[in-house]
Amino acid sequence: MEHGMARGSLRIYLGAAPGVGKTYAMLSEGHRRRARGSDVVVLVVDPKERPNTEAQIGDLEVLAPSGGRCVGGVDVPAALRRQPGIALVDDYAASNASDATNPKRWMDVEALLAAGIDVITTLNIQHLESLSDVIPTITGTPELQTIPDAVVGRAEQIELVDATPEALRRRMAHGNIYRPERIDGALSHYFRLENLGALRELALEWMAVHADLRLAAYREPRGVVEHWETRERVVVALTGARGGDKLLRRGARMAARTNAELVAVHVSADDRPSPVGVAVLDGYRALVADLDGRFVTLQGRDVARSLVAFARSENATQLVLGASRESRWRELVRGSVIKGVLRETGPIDVHVVSTLDEPATHLELVRARSELSPRRRLAGWLLALAGTPLLAFALLPLRQGSSSLPTVLLLLLLGTVAVATVGGLRPGVASALIAVGFADWYFVPPIHTWRVARTRDLVILVSFVVIAVVVSTLTDAVARRTAESRRARAEAEALNRLASRSVLAGTNALGELVQEVVETLDVESAAVLVPSEDGWSTVATAGTRPPAAPDAADTVAELAGGSQLALRGAHLSADARRVLNAFVAQLRLAQHQILLQADAASAVGLAEANRLRTALLAAVSHDLRTPLASIKAAATSVLSREVTWSPEAIRGFCETIDVEADRLNHLVGNLLDMSRLQAGVLTASRRSAGIEEATYSAVKSLSRDTTRLDVAVPDSLPPIEVDPALLERSIANVIDNALTWSPEDQRVRVEADSIAGHVELRVVDRGPGIPVSQRTSVFLPFQRLGDGPNAQQHGVGLGLAVARGFVEIVGGELRLEDTPGGGTTAVFTFPIA
Repeated sequence: MEHGMARGSLRIYLGAAPGVGKTYAMLSEGHRRRARGSDVVVLVVDPKERPNTEAQIGDLEVLAPSGGRCVGGVDVPAALRRQPGIALVDDYAASNASDATNPKRWMDVEALLAAGIDVITTLNIQHLESLSDVIPTITGTPELQTIPDAVVGRAEQIELVDATPEALRRRMAHGNIYRPERIDGALSHYFRLENLGALRELALEWMAVHADLRLAAYREPRGVVEHWETRERVVVALTGARGGDKLLRRGARMAARTNAELVAVHVSADDRPSPVGVAVLDGYRALVADLDGRFVTLQGRDVARSLVAFARSENATQLVLGASRESRWRELVRGSVIKGVLRETGPIDVHVVSTLDEPATHLELVRARSELSPRRRLAGWLLALAGTPLLAFALLPLRQGSSSLPTVLLLLLLGTVAVATVGGLRPGVASALIAVGFADWYFVPPIHTWRVARTRDLVILVSFVVIAVVVSTLTDAVARRTAESRRARAEAEALNRLASRSVLAGTNALGELVQEVVETLDVESAAVLVPSEDGWSTVATAGTRPPAAPDAADTVAELAGGSQLALRGAHLSADARRVLNAFVAQLRLAQHQILLQADAASAVGLAEANRLRTALLAAVSHDLRTPLASIKAAATSVLSREVTWSPEAIRGFCETIDVEADRLNHLVGNLLDMSRLQAGVLTASRRSAGIEEATYSAVKSLSRDTTRLDVAVPDSLPPIEVDPALLERSIANVIDNALTWSPEDQRVRVEADSIAGHVELRVVDRGPGIPVSQRTSVFLPFQRLGDGPNAQQHGVGLGLAVARGFVEIVGGELRLEDTPGGGTTAVFTFPIA
């Protein structure tokens, strides 16, 4: 090989599972390349007896033992001598024979690439090394043939060959993937819908990540920092402040609308622990996981720049921030993260979402004479008694003759207005009188006396007092009107919430209403109390220290049926009581709906009981009466003295009695079992047992012909923890149902296997099948969906209902699936002990 030879290119057809069409696509690409003049050679291809794939090889040149259809390694020396332009190599992750030069086929491919040969190959997602711990949890089988992700990532082209799970199962059922004898087993295990769906999701996610890495590898060397809108990504910035959960849910809704990826990020300062507690971050992680997103923590000196850099590295399209809770002063001193992000983001859309809770609408209830708070009144008196004298002393330097008095009084008037604005009328009047006294003593001749020498000065002083009192009165009136408006608005909002909310039946509705009473009326606690034999019982509470009896409450309102709404810490005005009456009416409505719900539940129970009674009467009149009639007829015939029966005839009558007695015993047993299930008195005695033992015991217990039954349950399966008696009855009922519905010329198969920590038992019939819409109803008591080929043996329609009830009691699951080619498959699933 010459030095400096250009390395060949690698193209991989990636699939989620066998049968998606990777090999077919590889061969089709080989034909296309050859038609364009390329030298194409098939080195290894395994059609796996698939006619379409076999035919697709066509006239392509094959350079491998046995025509290239073996599973051995690539004949690397022959390929290097042949030196084709393009080599087709199937199954990139396969292991070579023990005597091969390279243990893995991908190593053979590396030798071909190093020789300048282009290679086209195939690969399934389960063979990637990074997924080797995930695949067994999906398929139940560890993957032994793996390939390093780094080797796959060096491919110049990776193309996903996709097929939906439903299409793949149809392809399997039609015989396009495996031989007929392997179809049922494959559909029952590896090719289950949930398995194929999980593998497909893994393949799509891996391709998305690979595409991002390729995109980053292209952009970084070229210094491309501008945002490229490829896949939508929504980045949510979290600070740890209250409301982060709302911010995440808002971001999740935005991501869902555009089918985007949700990424949450928390940034803390460099070399310092995050101010957010570990519990808060763990809560974020759990919520992000529930929202199907990713959570990332970063460190950076500048939070805004760190956020923008992260958003650009993720190629984000939208950045969601919470509205700032910082004061304007702190934003001025420390800077605003939101403004910093807006300056740096460029084309990334930035959403600033308010996470503040709605302001409380507590009513102002207890202030009768002044609507100002006690704190404001105290501040007003302090300003009047201390601030006014200090202001007067500060104006002493202005005392330069009679012309200074108007200026001093004007400044003192401003101080009085400020006092009235803060504390209301009384502190304002007191400030005015104190200001007049200081002005007369220090500024009005004769100074340091209470006498006024000039009439003009007296008029000025009186005018000052009148103006100060008027301004204080107007200021106090404005404060009162503002408080009344605020109270009216809070009352209107509370009544509007009550009018617009829908009361849900149940105790939760009462709890929500009581909580709203506490928040709206600003009381300490509230409780709904119901009279009982021992005094009072609590139905719903809110707040701290809720009253346990009406005597312990400050305010009591009567509800329906003698119950009481008790409030603690409530001194309600007339306006507040009007709001309370609205809450009382809503609570009574909620109580009424609870009663209606109870009546409806009782009516449903009575209707169900009537339905079961009617069905039971029908069963007794028909299904139970039929075997009794047969037994009676046979016994009467044997006992008859008018006819002399042969020994063979007598034996036939006895056999009829035996069969019909067994049938009658089976029907009565199912009736008793269903009654115990519905009464909830049936308990399971669990122990470790083998499912094969219960299966063969169930087959022996059947009082019918079982020659059409094939049982393939190995004794090597791990044990399960069940009640063997209940499990045997369940399996017997399901097998009996399968034999009943299967035509006489079709066989019923019972098989079991261990899958992903569970043991599955499958009962496969070839009957008419059960529509998906009816698969729930067949497990209800007394359900018989039409007539089958053996309608006379159907029984009362309790077999499947009893079987599912028993299976659920022992901790298992029983479900129904379609049988490929027609029929129904009942699947028992039990966790391994």
